Amino acid sequence: MLRTIIIGSCVWVQGTFVRNLADGRIEVRVGSRLYEGLPIGEMAA
Repeated sequence: MLRTIIIGSCVWVQGTFVRNLADGRIEVRVGSRLYEGLPIGEMAA
């Protein structure tokens, strides 16, 4: 499942969901790299 996270004030990353972290952040994989950040809610269509 693809998820989008925000890492900084204006850096967004979209990748494959890996896991939930204890502090509310999530981890996503892009290629061989892992990124942690706050999840972005789904946008209304």
